[in-house]
Amino acid sequence: MAKIQLNGKKITIKSNFSIFDLIERYKLINKKIAVEYNGEIIPKTYYKKKILKNNDKIEIVHFIGGG
Repeated sequence: MAKIQLNGKKITIKSNFSIFDLIERYKLINKKIAVEYNGEIIPKTYYKKKILKNNDKIEIVHFIGGG
């Protein structure tokens, strides 16, 4: 288990949990999103490769259309 900060809130995740797993957990798979991992924007190609660890800080924003 690891404790991370997601969009300013502390959450607990399983070991070997990737950014992709986090996106899947919150049902953001088909949304246009941007992910910041410890202050750095992560390209989509790294979502499955980047394994989260204790005290990581993740920010996920998704885009909404409007006029």
